Amino acid sequence: MYTDEAGQRYSDPPYRQMTFNGITIEGFSRAAMQTYWRIPELKLGFDLGGQPWAFMGTPQWFISHTHMDHLLALPAYVARRRMMKMEPPKIYLPAHAVTRVRQLLDIFTRLDHGRLPCELIGVRPGEEYELSREHVVTVVQTDHSIPSVGYVVWERRKRLKPEYQSLSEKEIRQLAITGHQVSAEHRFPRVAYLGDSTPYGLDDNPDMYKADILILEVSFIAKRHRTEKIYRRGHIHLDDIINRRDRFHNGLIVASHFSTRCTDREIERIVRRRVPDMFDDRLVLWF
Repeated sequence: MYTDEAGQRYSDPPYRQMTFNGITIEGFSRAAMQTYWRIPELKLGFDLGGQPWAFMGTPQWFISHTHMDHLLALPAYVARRRMMKMEPPKIYLPAHAVTRVRQLLDIFTRLDHGRLPCELIGVRPGEEYELSREHVVTVVQTDHSIPSVGYVVWERRKRLKPEYQSLSEKEIRQLAITGHQVSAEHRFPRVAYLGDSTPYGLDDNPDMYKADILILEVSFIAKRHRTEKIYRRGHIHLDDIINRRDRFHNGLIVASHFSTRCTDREIERIVRRRVPDMFDDRLVLWF
């Protein structure tokens, strides 16, 4: 729900919120329905399957793939920002999809008779994008039924090189003035976003296992869900997570994108029976 200036309340796509180590996660994800996440402190979001009104102010979004439940709200989001006289947003998405998504926005422009100004930036695995002096985003290859990528947000800090740590501030300053690189950049993975993928999207990108916060899909959790079909559709089963328990060094693991074939109550019951300690309370089920 959101409230306008006159106090009128309107329904809004659902989302929940959680804060961990100074990072806020907001969003919702259910397979074949809607997926959308945002990190307010980093001024970015992941996927646009829905668009709560409060998310409109976030100026840049990183799209994992072009299934409708991850992209459907893009035209509405861009239109809202234009209506509210905000700067055109930046939309990062798999490079192969840029032309088609531009065509899609052009069609909505013709239908709506309203401009949809935004910057579409095609991304490829291995590329890096700067968010600020403190944060960068890297693009990783994932494994889904259509081309897809994931993202890792890194915090970077400058630290004095070991060979200069015994020097005085004056000596260090003099070396810097004369062109010496007295410090080196150190990076820490803060947030990893898998999107839709088989577990190989994790295995092929070990930095995801090291991020403070990992947002991943666990679409299927019941024994009746057959692994070969799950992998063919590009998804993960709860067994895949349990079998990789020792690899997860994350402080928080957000499990989401559950199949609509299971109710929230059924998901909770099955997961807590299979993982009673919830990975030492690091595993959160996101409904």
